[in-house]
Amino acid sequence: MISKSFICRLLFSGALLLTSGCATITRGSDDTLQIISTPSGATVETTNGYSCGPTPCQIDIPRRSEFIVTVSKPGCETKQIRVTNQTSDRGAVGAAGNILLGGVIGLGVDAATGATQDLVPNPVEVRLNCS
Repeated sequence: MISKSFICRLLFSGALLLTSGCATITRGSDDTLQIISTPSGATVETTNGYSCGPTPCQIDIPRRSEFIVTVSKPGCETKQIRVTNQTSDRGAVGAAGNILLGGVIGLGVDAATGATQDLVPNPVEVRLNCS
């Protein structure tokens, strides 16, 4: 026979799991970085190994990343833009949900995965000087 205390512990554990990792669950640990160039059709490479092209294009990158985006096109000056991360309003709401609902584990998961962060600037907009 299953005891009442076992059922209570099981329900409590389930509730804890549902409230943990709130921002990680709702936002994920990756952000979609959009790159737009004028003129379009440029190639994009990042210092952390991602690439896309021709522009406009997008890359799914971990929210906690910091890197340099290099945008190039034959006949045009190459441009580099630094991308970093910052706590977003939506990410802060997810973290606050963990605090209010007692999800200390979830708060740690959100911090570790970077789910409370957004990449900035996003979109990356670049005007290339072409000859």
